[in-house]
Amino acid sequence: MDRVMWLASQKAVVIFSVSSCCFCHSMKAFFSNLGVSYAAHELDELPHGKQMLGELADLVGRKPPVPAVFIGGSLVGTMEKVMALHLSGDLLLILRDAGAIWLLPSKARYSDS
Repeated sequence: MDRVMWLASQKAVVIFSVSSCCFCHSMKAFFSNLGVSYAAHELDELPHGKQMLGELADLVGRKPPVPAVFIGGSLVGTMEKVMALHLSGDLLLILRDAGAIWLLPSKARYSDS
């Protein structure tokens, strides 16, 4: 678990992925289209990737646990959770607060807090 959490804390947005997963590819393209610079860790290409997949499954609460997205060092979840946050208008605010983006698009929902 320490390895996953350490990697997740190294950049504002971290995506744990498997190179052959179409959802993982879509998640990375989504963040790229938002202008977010992220770190992607392809678990099928890492020496301890299988162990990390197991740790992520425990954290996420499902198998397969990818794509697993961390923002600001905290687990956001898989694609479903990220897309729900995006549709609610909260994702851009979370990204801004984590320092992953600087400006919000004019259509973004603003908070008074």
